[in-house]
Amino acid sequence: MGPHGRHRPCLLLLLLPPLLPLPPVRAAAAAAAAAARPNFVLVLADDLGFGDLGSYGHPSSATPHLDRLAARGLRFTDFYSSAAVCSPSRAALLTGRLPVRSGIYPGVFEPGSRGGLPLAEVTLAELLKARGYATAMVGKWHLGYGNNGSFLPVHQGFDDFLGVPYSHDQGPCQNLTCFPPDTKCFGTCEQGAVAVPLLRGRGIVQQPVSLPALAPLYGRFCRDFIARCARLRRPFLLYYASHHTHYPQFASREFAGATRRGPFGDALAEFDGAVGQLLQALQDNGLENSTLVFVTSDNGPSTLRMARGGSAGHLRCGKGTTYEGGMREPALAYWPGRIAPGVTHELASTLDILPTLAALAGAALPQVALDGFDLSPLLLGQAKSPRRAVFFFPPAPDPLYGPFAVRLGKYKAHYFTQGSFHSDTTPDQACHGLTPLTPHLPPLLFDLEADPAENYDLLQGRPGPEVLQALKDITLQKVLLEQRLQFGESQIGKGQDPALQPCCAPNCSPKPSCCRCSPQ
Repeated sequence: MGPHGRHRPCLLLLLLPPLLPLPPVRAAAAAAAAAARPNFVLVLADDLGFGDLGSYGHPSSATPHLDRLAARGLRFTDFYSSAAVCSPSRAALLTGRLPVRSGIYPGVFEPGSRGGLPLAEVTLAELLKARGYATAMVGKWHLGYGNNGSFLPVHQGFDDFLGVPYSHDQGPCQNLTCFPPDTKCFGTCEQGAVAVPLLRGRGIVQQPVSLPALAPLYGRFCRDFIARCARLRRPFLLYYASHHTHYPQFASREFAGATRRGPFGDALAEFDGAVGQLLQALQDNGLENSTLVFVTSDNGPSTLRMARGGSAGHLRCGKGTTYEGGMREPALAYWPGRIAPGVTHELASTLDILPTLAALAGAALPQVALDGFDLSPLLLGQAKSPRRAVFFFPPAPDPLYGPFAVRLGKYKAHYFTQGSFHSDTTPDQACHGLTPLTPHLPPLLFDLEADPAENYDLLQGRPGPEVLQALKDITLQKVLLEQRLQFGESQIGKGQDPALQPCCAPNCSPKPSCCRCSPQ
């Protein structure tokens, strides 16, 4: 029985995967087509820094599954998210387009935001679904909720969705039931919003969500989805967007207090365990050799949270900034028999995921301006990355300024810099939220191969001809992008309406405290 006497369906029934009908073709033809279409498991961590994994040098992170993935797959050293905060970075991942084109700026969506990822945008899930793929998502969406859930994943190409519509700190964190139960919240989160809900499709199945129970629920959902697709011989896209390393950290009883790194390490260990379960499910269903697994993060660490906020390693600053720590991410690609183990220093971006997976699946690209490149020749050891430049936009971009920074080859120029409250508490004042927008003329210029921490401006002193030519080339790339880049109407700028916040008892009172329900 739900609040006010309303009956609520059993959570277990709601978590059963829906039937995935085969397309109307003969079974033999379907099997032949599936053999030419690999499966995709796309894993996105939340606020995971470049220096957080054992395979990227952290001395005490317990990440054996991810480290094994790195050892047996391709590990990127120069992989970038397309934004330094999560809503725009997630939009770029799913569309292959700079988030300013889609209007995903400034900042991130709130629980009552009127806007969302425009339904006219073509997502990776929609591309693959048109190619006969089953599509499912678990975890953090954060691309808008809208009126009655109008912007949720089930309206953006995903057959099914189990997860949270936005960040799990966008509600009163004392209601998030972190484990152990007596753990005090590290901060106040957002007290004026409804308790954070768990959704299945468009329906609320729990509010507030029990965070310690999430990983087991997600794991069961993923195993059932993979097994069903294997039985039907249907290729699939599984998008797993983890919450764990975003503040406030949480972990189930199995992982709480189990690591040397405290609450962040416990959360990271459970995320690592979830990746291990995905790999095991692929093995159990005989799909490991026909599945590309790709793991990366949405943006850099929130150093505001200090030891609970992750590590950018040797990179400068973190989340919210256009320094390397804000946007350079760990990235791993694993496909036994197809991707040779190794390390690549080639440039790559989350923008490249859509065109790469589309090429591998034989799916047609949408007829829109794309900013990503097909990395499949790089993954398969056939060629270098076609990407030569990376453009760094701040969380609140403006056509007047264009990208704050541009990387071309090994050189990176900063035309503007600005701190972020997400990157407070570090000794570097350039990272801090009160550090204002600062233009640089000439720009700051760094050699990221020799100086990935961005300490030594090459234009100080007497720069040589190679450095001066690099500056000219980078400036040309910036001008060319600005000439062809059109900012879409801001979706986040459409404002908020508290009535749009998801509530399991929409007519209850008083809101938001009455929006509470538990599964039977």
